[in-house]
Amino acid sequence: MKPDSVYITTPIYYVNDKPHIGHAYTTVLADVLARTERLFGRDTWFLTGTDEHGQKVQEAAAKLGVTPQEHVDRTVQRFLEAWKRLEIRNDDFIRTTELRHKLIVQEILQDLYDRGEIYRDEYDGWYCVPDERFFTDKDLAEGRCPLCGREVQRVREANYFFRMSRYQDWLVEYIQTHPEFIQPDFRRNETLGFLRKPLQDLCISRPKSRLAWGIELPFDADYVTYVWFDALVNYISAIGYRRDDAQFARRWPAIHLIGKDILTTHTVYWPCMLKAMGLEMPRTVFAHGWWLSGSTKMSKSLGNVVNPMDMMERYGVDPFRYFLMAEMAMGQDATFTEDAFIRRYNADLANDLGNLLNRVVSMVGKYCGGRLPAPAPGAFESGPAADLLAQAQAAAAGMKTSLDTFSLHAGVAQVIEVVRATNKFIEAQQPWSQARAADPAPLHTTLYAAAESLRICAGLLMPLMPGKMTELRAALGMENPMTVNPDELSKAEVLPPGTEVAPPGALFPRIEAPVPGPSDATAPAADAPKPAADKKAPPPGTIGNPEGVITYDEFAKVQLRTAKIMGAEAIEGAVKLLKLNVLMGEERRQIVAGIALYYKPEELIGKTVVVVSNLAPIKLRGVESQGMLLAASKGERLRLVTVDGDLSSGAVVK
Repeated sequence: MKPDSVYITTPIYYVNDKPHIGHAYTTVLADVLARTERLFGRDTWFLTGTDEHGQKVQEAAAKLGVTPQEHVDRTVQRFLEAWKRLEIRNDDFIRTTELRHKLIVQEILQDLYDRGEIYRDEYDGWYCVPDERFFTDKDLAEGRCPLCGREVQRVREANYFFRMSRYQDWLVEYIQTHPEFIQPDFRRNETLGFLRKPLQDLCISRPKSRLAWGIELPFDADYVTYVWFDALVNYISAIGYRRDDAQFARRWPAIHLIGKDILTTHTVYWPCMLKAMGLEMPRTVFAHGWWLSGSTKMSKSLGNVVNPMDMMERYGVDPFRYFLMAEMAMGQDATFTEDAFIRRYNADLANDLGNLLNRVVSMVGKYCGGRLPAPAPGAFESGPAADLLAQAQAAAAGMKTSLDTFSLHAGVAQVIEVVRATNKFIEAQQPWSQARAADPAPLHTTLYAAAESLRICAGLLMPLMPGKMTELRAALGMENPMTVNPDELSKAEVLPPGTEVAPPGALFPRIEAPVPGPSDATAPAADAPKPAADKKAPPPGTIGNPEGVITYDEFAKVQLRTAKIMGAEAIEGAVKLLKLNVLMGEERRQIVAGIALYYKPEELIGKTVVVVSNLAPIKLRGVESQGMLLAASKGERLRLVTVDGDLSSGAVVK
């Protein structure tokens, strides 16, 4: 059963860099989860912060001619400003240079040292300065750091060690008996795989002769604390450990959101430290995937990192937040491209949600004098309006479940499906025809039900897009559009009939092409093709270029993937065309296909078909198509290319 109190943390980010897409994703994810938990009435605490000690900070400060404290005081502002602009509403922001944190770290170290959990020994091994990690000979990758690939230094020195090895058997058993501890489950298997090898004791100090910028060991003034033993403690120092027992008991244990690259520190080092302290384990450590550029992880060295500030400047904060939450299935890697952003923005927000709001408000204005009509008595007991509201209420329950199962992307997809269902409901009920009838009740019920569905969807999407959803709810005439009462998400007939609606303008104006960045007009594209040499193509029919034959490289440009048809409907005025809503992995797309003479819309639902996924979008009869189905035809027969057997959507066709 989900506890009433929820404590959500991000990693604390190293200040010797500026925020990038990885930082933004984790922090927006934590913010959306925290907002959604509060939406459903749970006592929630959200912590983020910065990691400000270590050798890289010390070296950077020296190059700038300032003290390390002055350096971190400046660089932390990058994160504070980024989170402000991203609408992050954290309850606390902790810095490891704060006295409240340093004192707790020193008290923990002294206690562990007094109880024999920390000891001094000689160390001889390899050290990577950028990662601030020691490695044995077998750890190295071709003589280099296994993490960053850089050169390592041979170091021999006395240090202090935490007896982490004594907790290996306990940790394996704990992980095996607490499946909720490490999520997703394949990350749990990664940690168990790491623990098949003997666990070494953890070096938790650095001599001041080599590194002075850190928290001094309370039992040896010649040493400072190693960054991980310092940084991980932030999760408990920020909520009153050893200072406020009531606050600590109320908040701990936590849900830690981390990137998969710091899995070992959070699922091996941290639980062993907590066990030695006699504290309860975190409720869950959830490791999300990486944002990729193509098939490659974004990294500063490759120059392919997306700057969240640039995306916000181009397209706004709320659409950016929405894309991050909707595009990445929690736990999996995802690809970030501007084209993918624009496709999802146009499909989910401009075409579906924004268009629905404009239709509803416009028709209420046209047919009802700009005020919400009253539905017919009993309209939400049975019939199409009742079915629509039941689907919206089911989406609210689904969003709540997505918190417990760490599948927020699925909860968001369910809400967008309700938006699409509401558009279909309007098409089916045809309020423009109902307006000509003598009895106004059917028209009033249609428009009121659509507005109610919008109200629930906007409430559920409020944690993702607080600004835009406040505008949407204000357009429906809600008195407190920024405040969502949890009870209203499971009720019908919340909007008072007679409420005046207001045209919102273009809530999500369509994006027809990528918006140029500040330097795009003058800087050549990094991947712009070089002018080809002037070569004459061989004549058609020769061996070098047979007529009608393409090369393997040309064919390899075509990307084929499986997709599941989730919805299908006719296009007004088009005899041959159907508009399909397909699910390709976690991505929703709209495809226009000329198959109406061969398939009825209801026959297509649930079919897994093959789609050309990298075809440039085009408009057919004014409707955007974001791909093409494969089909075979002979004479007057046409059949779609489908998949033999059970295969999930989004699979690559080879």
